Amino acid sequence: MRQIIRRDTPNVARSPIQHSRLRAEVFRISVKSRRSIAVVALLVLAAVNAVAYAHARAMLTWAPDGARTPPPEQLSTAGRLRTLLLGVRIPRPRPTRTPDTLGLPFEAHTLTPPGEPALSLWEVPVEDPRGTVVLIHGYTAAKDQLLELAPPLREMGWRVVLVDLRGSGDSGGTGTTIGVTEARDVAAVAAWAPRPVVLYGFSMGAAAALRAVAAEGATPDGLILEAVFDRLRTTVGNRFRSMGLPARPGADLLLFWGGIISGFDPAGHAPVSYATRVRAPTLVLHGTEDPRAHLAEGRAVYDALAGPSRWVAFEGLGHELSAVAQPARWGGAVGAFLEARAPQGQ
Repeated sequence: MRQIIRRDTPNVARSPIQHSRLRAEVFRISVKSRRSIAVVALLVLAAVNAVAYAHARAMLTWAPDGARTPPPEQLSTAGRLRTLLLGVRIPRPRPTRTPDTLGLPFEAHTLTPPGEPALSLWEVPVEDPRGTVVLIHGYTAAKDQLLELAPPLREMGWRVVLVDLRGSGDSGGTGTTIGVTEARDVAAVAAWAPRPVVLYGFSMGAAAALRAVAAEGATPDGLILEAVFDRLRTTVGNRFRSMGLPARPGADLLLFWGGIISGFDPAGHAPVSYATRVRAPTLVLHGTEDPRAHLAEGRAVYDALAGPSRWVAFEGLGHELSAVAQPARWGGAVGAFLEARAPQGQ
């Protein structure tokens, strides 16, 4: 039988002084590690905030003329990573067409509200107009974005006015507040245009139209809201998700720095809240597949409206003009709405 020999590790006795030195060394290593972790965490936090600040600035103040960063849905994985690190590039939006491109007569106007930037307008006249439809463009766009709406609206007997909001096209100002200060532009044009007046806003333009009524004293005879978002926080989150990124904390950081840069409260910019103060008749148009302003957002704004309203959803439509994608259905809904706004006897 084999004998198993057990070898015990010698028990080396340490003196109290050695124990004390060992504890001190462990404590020094622990403190050094915590300091290193804290420094790394602060550097990461600073870097994340620097990137968020750069993105917020790029989205609110225009770059010099040059190539624009494509929409998130059109970017490759490498392009999304590059955009995440370097930020977007958005030159000042400028019209590339005029109404005569579509064979329409028009007159150019400049409206200068007191204390506000000068606004560039196109007026597309019609004989014996039934009223005026003011077309209000979306984010990073100019007044020609909604030019395709002018011919059918004119055929319905309505004068059409297209406006460059401040910071866009040929209007004064620089950058954008995504519908906050632009609401003052909408209110000024609504007061200038011959009545009855219907405000037709797309995306950011819809948000600006709602705020113009709720906060800037505009009194239109009707509103048409297309592709409207419910809250700025929501639509910024949608853009993060379209990049394959979590909405939080990225969207919150972007909104925080956006507020610092532009001097407005991004969290308070909520069309769904403005809607509760809008009593004018309103038509809400929304695509069922809109990735920028989800269908539920448009429905929430519609449900919050204080006045008479109608909801029309366009099956399969994204963040685009329903008049172009589904002209017959758009024409039926908009035509009936405008018919009810026209003076009796016309």
